[in-house]
Amino acid sequence: MTSRHARRLVPVSTALVALALPLALHQPAHAAANRIRLGGTADVSRTTWNGPAFTMNGAGGVVTASMSRAVDAIRGGTGSLDVVVLAGSAPTSGSKTPECDTIMTVTGVNSCTTWTLTAANDGNNSQVNTDIRNAEFVYFAGGDQCRYAAWKGTALEASVESVVAKGGGSGGGSAGHHINSPVVYDACNGSVTSTEALANPYDRAISFTTGMFQWADYGGVINDSHFVTRDRMGRTMAFVARAVKDGLTTGGAAWGVGVEEGGGSLFIDRNGLGTQYGKDAYVVLGDHQPEQAVDRKPLTYSNFKIWRLTPGTTFDFRNRPTCGYYLRSVTNGTPDANLYNGTPVTNCGPQSGGSTLAESEPNDTRDQANDATALSAPTTITGGMKSTSDRDYFKTTLGSGQTASLNCAVPDAYDADLYWLDSAGSTLTRSVNDGAGTDESLTFTRTATGTDTYYLDVEAYSGSGNATYSCTLSKS
Repeated sequence: MTSRHARRLVPVSTALVALALPLALHQPAHAAANRIRLGGTADVSRTTWNGPAFTMNGAGGVVTASMSRAVDAIRGGTGSLDVVVLAGSAPTSGSKTPECDTIMTVTGVNSCTTWTLTAANDGNNSQVNTDIRNAEFVYFAGGDQCRYAAWKGTALEASVESVVAKGGGSGGGSAGHHINSPVVYDACNGSVTSTEALANPYDRAISFTTGMFQWADYGGVINDSHFVTRDRMGRTMAFVARAVKDGLTTGGAAWGVGVEEGGGSLFIDRNGLGTQYGKDAYVVLGDHQPEQAVDRKPLTYSNFKIWRLTPGTTFDFRNRPTCGYYLRSVTNGTPDANLYNGTPVTNCGPQSGGSTLAESEPNDTRDQANDATALSAPTTITGGMKSTSDRDYFKTTLGSGQTASLNCAVPDAYDADLYWLDSAGSTLTRSVNDGAGTDESLTFTRTATGTDTYYLDVEAYSGSGNATYSCTLSKS
């Protein structure tokens, strides 16, 4: 049980980016960049703003209701502000500034500047970056998120971050929605369908860009768009499983946020509270390691937690809920039926206040296990890997249909593994991620009738020390 199967590190692709912003006067400030400004010719000057605020849209177009709320939140209901739209290509027909045409109808907008950027080095264009830094909201148009991801590390990335930092905002639709999450499905190797992604979560067309925009309260998220119409729940499940498996997020969990087209828009305020507009959105949580996620094999992942956000409902991204979700699984690439609707779970944690349990040595065998059976969930379990052969056992119980979820934060001093054992000591599931300081998590559901005893086994794989690990045991 102390040996660990070989585990392959899968490289994460990086990506490429392109953007746009509006002006009534065509001004080629760069060979590959085009600027059109609408509205006031001078930028607003003001010392303080009341954001940040964000709009996450399921299609490329601006949603007036959520955009109006973002503008009003940032300006505090008084005065006006400037907006920049970034696009990777010009419209093939109709207006050259479709996003700004809508934005200029919103109360409190002084100007809207569209920049069409078609070369990677346009991210360092001085006029582009001046316009962005002088603006209070940056909107990424629909198009190709691979072009947008190419601006990672350019001056443009820092300029957009400066807008949010001063109390402004950011947003976008379709590709522009994708680029505003901390883990970006960049589509640099082509697009992938749900069927393809579930059949092979390491399909060549699944590539990610990380480390670009990291908005407060929005950590661990992968955005997806055109969600219901294009049946993208399955691929979002695959993205979430990949993010957990490959360590693209922290804490052993990843979140998908899929927004429907046709007017769907998720507005997020400065306190991290999201409000849904127009059409539905879905939040998909994977909080344990996949049962199977390897190249050229279909995905198996039990109990994704899914929240359906209908128009007018809210989701607190700062204090993320632990209830109100429905459960759906994927088995050998085949998802459960009825992915987009379900009966919310209501008997979920955390229960009243929770409890704590610090290890008490000796607890190196099941017979010596520290007893957590009478403690209220969620239970915080702490201990340390005192030697390279240390094992810490903890005992608990589960009833019929009850699910245990374990998330362990492991210190940098050692690499520890996590095993879930039945009453006879057989391993039922485990989490064995590589590397000192790498977190571990697992989930187990009891399907048999009655109640039985289970053991949590935390084992040293390499290294040791007195630094404390902390595991949260939740039951639902």
